Amino acid sequence: MHIPAKFPLQLPLLLLTASLFPSLHALEYSASPAQPCAYRLKESASGIAADTSNAARLGTIVAGNAQPKLVSSQFKFTEGPAVDKQGNIFFTDQPNDKIWKYGTDGKLTLFLDKTGRSNGLYFDAQGNLLACADAQNELWSISPAGKVTVLLRDVQQHKLNGPNDLWINPKNGGIYFTDPYYQRSYWTRQSPDIEGQKVYYLAKGKTEPIVVDEQVQQPNGIVGSPDGKYLYVADIKANKTYRYQISADGKLTNRQLFVPQGSDGMTLDSQGNLYLTGKGVMVYTPQGQKLAHIDIPAAWTANLCFGGKDRKTLFITASESVFTLPMKVKGVE
Repeated sequence: MHIPAKFPLQLPLLLLTASLFPSLHALEYSASPAQPCAYRLKESASGIAADTSNAARLGTIVAGNAQPKLVSSQFKFTEGPAVDKQGNIFFTDQPNDKIWKYGTDGKLTLFLDKTGRSNGLYFDAQGNLLACADAQNELWSISPAGKVTVLLRDVQQHKLNGPNDLWINPKNGGIYFTDPYYQRSYWTRQSPDIEGQKVYYLAKGKTEPIVVDEQVQQPNGIVGSPDGKYLYVADIKANKTYRYQISADGKLTNRQLFVPQGSDGMTLDSQGNLYLTGKGVMVYTPQGQKLAHIDIPAAWTANLCFGGKDRKTLFITASESVFTLPMKVKGVE
């Protein structure tokens, strides 16, 4: 290391600290006209040292020493949680073709039976619950009273593979959705009607979506930033998650590999951390660095979202169960 001839008296102490405790700190030097020789102990983007224990890292986002709390294991396979304006969470039990509500009062109630085998869910600005209903490979809008309107049936007269997950851009109401192909036991067809597994964009008021990424193997989880500028898409087969910039016309640009991990579902918190699912929950910083892993006592963790009146409850769908986890950070959906 090159050290300038003139340096603060504190530098030897910093160097000694860094040498004695290399796992705690990294030394960073910066120079400016105001501070010609400024040294400081560098922290990671999350505010803690890069190799701090997982428990310590969890402590930056999870409330106290909280652990995932089982709400119920009465389901067959849970998916697609979405939060309404009041903080209530709606999720699917897809094999049983039902949508359930987990209220801010902690009670479970059945919202809708016969849901078109709904998978991913998301609320629009009007309070309608949008659903990836893959029984007939459609996008649905479900009113608060349970009335169904089919938003999309096909693409250029071809059946979609099976819409899986979706996100609505809060700035313009446009819908992004993933369309992987998973052969379902309740389908009569045995092969796709269209070529490829793609990411689509359906502009508000339009009836025909456009392809915004076809260079993916099997897109699944999807979420966007609350400012409507960035979109994250998980390619679960390629085991990668990408980040895109969203153009004014809804098209995606500047695709970048965000992390070398795929995901079933995903969500963001108020600090910009991205939560991916699969074997538990892996949390990444806005820079794509591993922040923490949340263990979930289930064979597969499918999806998650933030809910509750203060949006500080992480709601997790995992195989036949659903869990909650109190958080320090808030959701942004």
